[in-house]
Amino acid sequence: MSSSSTDPAKVERILVVRLSAMGDVIHTLPAAQALRHAFPDAMIGWLVEERWKALLCSPETSMWGPRSAGRPLAEWIHTVDLKGWGKSFFSVRTAEQIARVWNDVRSVHYDIAVDLQGAIRSAVLARWSRAPVVWGASETRETPASLWYTRKAILRGAHVLEQNLSVVEAIVGGKLKVPRIEFPRSSAAENAIASRLQQMGVHDFAILNPGAGWGAKRWPAERYGEVALHLGACGVRSIVNFGPGEEGLAHEVEASSGGSARGLQCSISELIALTRRARLFIGGDTGPLHLAAALGVPVVGIYGPTNPARNGPYGTNSIVLRNPASPTTHARIPEPDEAMLEITAEAVVEAALGLLAGGHSARGGARSTKTQTPSEAAHG
Repeated sequence: MSSSSTDPAKVERILVVRLSAMGDVIHTLPAAQALRHAFPDAMIGWLVEERWKALLCSPETSMWGPRSAGRPLAEWIHTVDLKGWGKSFFSVRTAEQIARVWNDVRSVHYDIAVDLQGAIRSAVLARWSRAPVVWGASETRETPASLWYTRKAILRGAHVLEQNLSVVEAIVGGKLKVPRIEFPRSSAAENAIASRLQQMGVHDFAILNPGAGWGAKRWPAERYGEVALHLGACGVRSIVNFGPGEEGLAHEVEASSGGSARGLQCSISELIALTRRARLFIGGDTGPLHLAAALGVPVVGIYGPTNPARNGPYGTNSIVLRNPASPTTHARIPEPDEAMLEITAEAVVEAALGLLAGGHSARGGARSTKTQTPSEAAHG
């Protein structure tokens, strides 16, 4: 499809396919919003893993219908449970769930499907939507995925968010600005977080996130506690965000914080509500970090094996600490990155205090990220 044939007046329904994970869905939101701007009269659907749907639709909001504060971007949210289906693929219940999803997707009669994941499974699902035009990147994460596309875009930009946007630029045939995005608002989550913070007596706080997808991306939990102790002395309490299976990390942070940090496990909707209230976020390359950046909260990123030029905080004031000796790899190595361990608590505190003095950044496409070595941060 050439840019001249992509007539907005003839495109009525667009399907975005980005199944997971949290940070990747967040990095896809600007591209989806750009589609909204480029095709203002079209309706948009999104195919996503069930566990991440709260990034697109609040729990109390229907997954289809006119857009609202609870579902600000898409008219339809279609969910899949690929992991669950894989465990009982031949069961009647799984067959019924799969049939229901695909009947729902195909009944919309999408004109265009856009795969922004670049995996074989996402490309196949985009094609199975029966959209006559399926867009994706010419260079995909899993090479065979591109075989399922009818139109291919050359990726541009260093950051993955910019690369996603470049696919939309190929569809519309022109350069686009990074648009402002909105996350769903859940009144239940907002009220729950407000109540819990009041009970804890916490008003001015930073979020610390010691967890990460794999061991090599994790900075030691006790150092997060040291950071919380220093911030507490400056009048800023710390809330430790943790997910399922990360309770031990949260307890380590609390134990080494001198009472300055409190753990708080949240649903995704509650995490959105919590992050909106935060003055600062400190953590590694994780979904919660990218949520904070998207919400305009200043971020101290503690990076090891992943490249901040591609996966760093985007859209907010941030300082990324990374040792040049860290290897750049997405291999899920369980052991800590030795070079990352050279980043000290003092360096993180120095970066945090600098951002706290500067406050929130302007939202939208603004991006002010500074990458420092540990010694540069310590001697700021």
